[in-house]
Amino acid sequence: MRNLILTAGLLASLALPAAAQAPQVLRIGVTPGPHAQILEAVKPVAAKRGLDVRIIEFSDYVVPNEALSAGEIEANSFQNQPYLDNQRKDRGYKIESVALTVNFPLGIYSRKHKSFDDIPAGGTIAIQNDPTNGGRSLLLLQDKGVIKLKPNVGFKPTVADIIENPRRLKFIEVDAAQTPRSLPDVDAAAINTNYATPAGLKPSDAILREDPKGPYVNLLAVRTADKDKPWVEALVAAYRSPEVKAFITETFKGSVIASW
Repeated sequence: MRNLILTAGLLASLALPAAAQAPQVLRIGVTPGPHAQILEAVKPVAAKRGLDVRIIEFSDYVVPNEALSAGEIEANSFQNQPYLDNQRKDRGYKIESVALTVNFPLGIYSRKHKSFDDIPAGGTIAIQNDPTNGGRSLLLLQDKGVIKLKPNVGFKPTVADIIENPRRLKFIEVDAAQTPRSLPDVDAAAINTNYATPAGLKPSDAILREDPKGPYVNLLAVRTADKDKPWVEALVAAYRSPEVKAFITETFKGSVIASW
């Protein structure tokens, strides 16, 4: 009887560490396409670090930060710093970046024209209706000599900041997720890569393409209250691992660029 009691006690003591080592569940919000694909590659690497990554897909750019702020997810991976800064300013989110991830060079696509020069005077261009991505599209058009913006407009210019538009292009602002669907109705549309890819568009199809530079590298974001928790460091290490970098390089062939 004494041996049975000792054995039972030993088994109970061994069970405690096992329970204590249960994987940390992390719900991570992403937009469909490359962000979700990359997180799938992160999952097995994160599992080795004691993290159970569960991917939650959102169809737009607004809800992932709302969900993170509300505690419905632990992290998100879909945005760049200018967009996060704008969201924090407008909505008061206590959210911050914990690591840079990948860059998606923005492209201008067309179903009607093989080059941007083919777009006629007065042609219609769809851009995103949020300040960060819409501004990014206008900066791309300025960089390519299509328009000129007011000096010192920063990273979030609007259509009202256009001071020279020699081709009298008309700009239509639509939700970023809807830009691929706008292509039949416009001469061209500025489309983020994570929306272009699911729509069957390749970066090589773009008639204008952003240079992979500047402040538009994407990031991992968490609530400010969580930024120093051990799981954050483990998640960053898993994401920025050699295995995930190799996956990005081999899968996206330069359309998505690792930041590390």
